[in-house]
Amino acid sequence: MNKNVLSLLSLGVFFLSSCNRDMHKEPSNEAQVTTFVDPFIGTGGHGHTYPGATVPFGMIQLSPDNGKQGWDWSSGYHISDTLIVGFSHLHLSGTGIGDLADLLFMPANKKIDLTTPVETRDDIPYKSVFSHSKEEASPGYYRVFLEDPEVEVELTASARTGYQKYKYSQAGEQSVIVDLGFAINWDTPLATKITIEDDYTISGFRHSTGWAKNQKVFFVAKFSSPIVSKSLVSDSQEVNENSAEGAKTATQLFFDLEKANELQVKLALSSVSIENARQNLDNEKSDFDVAKNEAAALWEDALKGIKVETKEDSLKTIFYTALYHTKVAPVIFSDKNGEFRASNDSILKAQDFTAYTTLSLWDTFRAQQPLLTLTDPDKVSDIIKSMLAYYKIEGALPVWTLYGNETNTMTGYHSIPVIAEAYFKGIRDFNVAEAYEAMKNTMMQDQRGLKFYKEYGYIPFRELDESVTYALEYAYNDWCVAQMAKALNKPEDYKYFSNRAKAYQKLFDAETGFMRGKSEDGKSWNTPFDPKFSSHMENTDYTEGNAWQHSWFVLHEPQELIELHGGAENFSSKLEQLFTEDSEIKGENASADISGLIGQYAHGNEPSHHIAYLFNKAGKPWRTQFWVREILSTQYSTQPDGLSGNEDAGQMSAWYVFSSMGLYPFNPAAAEYEIGSPLFEQSVIKLPEGNTFTIKAVNVSDEHRYIQSATLNGKDFNRTTISHSEIIDGGELIFQMGREPNKNWGLK
Repeated sequence: MNKNVLSLLSLGVFFLSSCNRDMHKEPSNEAQVTTFVDPFIGTGGHGHTYPGATVPFGMIQLSPDNGKQGWDWSSGYHISDTLIVGFSHLHLSGTGIGDLADLLFMPANKKIDLTTPVETRDDIPYKSVFSHSKEEASPGYYRVFLEDPEVEVELTASARTGYQKYKYSQAGEQSVIVDLGFAINWDTPLATKITIEDDYTISGFRHSTGWAKNQKVFFVAKFSSPIVSKSLVSDSQEVNENSAEGAKTATQLFFDLEKANELQVKLALSSVSIENARQNLDNEKSDFDVAKNEAAALWEDALKGIKVETKEDSLKTIFYTALYHTKVAPVIFSDKNGEFRASNDSILKAQDFTAYTTLSLWDTFRAQQPLLTLTDPDKVSDIIKSMLAYYKIEGALPVWTLYGNETNTMTGYHSIPVIAEAYFKGIRDFNVAEAYEAMKNTMMQDQRGLKFYKEYGYIPFRELDESVTYALEYAYNDWCVAQMAKALNKPEDYKYFSNRAKAYQKLFDAETGFMRGKSEDGKSWNTPFDPKFSSHMENTDYTEGNAWQHSWFVLHEPQELIELHGGAENFSSKLEQLFTEDSEIKGENASADISGLIGQYAHGNEPSHHIAYLFNKAGKPWRTQFWVREILSTQYSTQPDGLSGNEDAGQMSAWYVFSSMGLYPFNPAAAEYEIGSPLFEQSVIKLPEGNTFTIKAVNVSDEHRYIQSATLNGKDFNRTTISHSEIIDGGELIFQMGREPNKNWGLK
């Protein structure tokens, strides 16, 4: 997802992507799966990931910032850069919009003039050159050597505390800069404060507006050595007190280090208050190395839940890095005492759950959320409870929440399929009646085009930009509400929402074979029409894509979509054309959203992610097997640009995790998975109740991508779907693979 992109990729952005740096040598030790994770994958190209330290779903994301404004610096860091301006405690993984980068720390070895006004990165007086040859990262850990202050920096984290270790050279003054005025893309500080509480402790807050319109971060930080002197600055003016307050505040703290020129810092934050941040701080442990080892152990435990076997270590690197990326978001938002801030500044309390934020639902409902139903079902319940807490404040379920704020980014209401999927997969540790009420009321409101959707049964193109995408996604949302209504014995609701779920039929143009913008009279189409046209400018019918990518989004009734095309043969022919059509894209700035092209199929953005599996629905599963393998082999690699588009909080990687095992949650709320083409000789999923589900692919290789036959628990398996319950019950699915397609398999 790349909504509202303000700047595009600079020339030469891939200059490092083909370099084989020493830190990226593939590990040979299979004892720990974390040795296969490379956090630098996704930091090049358009991946927008960060390489810094976090724990699974942790509140803290402590990572380096290059200090450069621009789309490919949405996470704060890009592999093409050679400058670091500091290390901040909150970051976004793979989003198409930038924000956060709160609470920036930076070591220095000389007095810095913090009164210097900063307009661009060139003005930042404490920035430093660094070399990628002196940089490394692993799950829960990051290290870099800063050339200018000659300081080695190490980072690690726990669930709510960030840890830093600085090793200074002998020369110069040993100091740390804290800059609360630092900001990256889309973010502007409004009010900040730094207080020197005692010789070892500072505290404060940072309030800002950006993508998250009302973001409030409170913090407490403790140092391992006493502060011997300081300078405080507020809005470019020196402050001769122990506290500074203003729109932009900063401090330089000086230390007289006695222990091997080493300084350790630990910081906790809160959306609620300084006192809550103090409670969040890990007071029981103060040593960096202890925290580092615990973070590594948490990641090992989180990632060993799926074990894959292959002779190619590079595939393990891609797989386990992908699995890692599916567990860095969403992030913990509630404090140790359960409190968290709502967008209206009310303080809520999670009584029986952990609240989460950074819910990139337009992206993650497709595969990342479904993956959590297998690996982390307890997180799914907590995410739903978090969304329901949001609903009580906003009156609608969330679209895309960031630090407790609704961003209204992207189309549809995909909190709805997340709830329906959980219910139909037996995850019901939430108030089901309240959840259904929230689903229904959300889809019955008037905002975000729903007024026109209810009136016309689609959204006329003159009433709302991206009208086709909105209507198609609302149709799927409606189907999810209908299924919940049926399960909860609400026949009138079931009938009403089932009828609305057929909105896609009104947008299909049989003459061109595409979903198109329609006028209010229900008879005429938006013209002129070019299925390859896509633009960030106004007056487009599709979100971040064109008609080629958006005409397939009928997850809930694919057979009806096939019939609209005139049957399976016509449908399959059109689908093949998608993958083989020339890759020309028309429209201003279209390449920002349409990347990872195979013909007009665009794997770099989420609307395409289910499409290869549509061949299963049309009775040609061998074409699903062929194209899934093509995507797996061409759109992912071990290099920094190894993701073909934005990571989007885990979705790009979740597609790989599922598809490489041979499964994909085509329609998540249907509680079943499509069969693709397994990449590994064996994949073993450890399930929450102690069961395991094993997928074996006999004779699998690059050439042997076609399923010849299959058995499930020793019985013949001749279909292209498997239910969630069949997986959860545990067992063994065995595929016999071959070089040529078996066109008789999977047709029952």
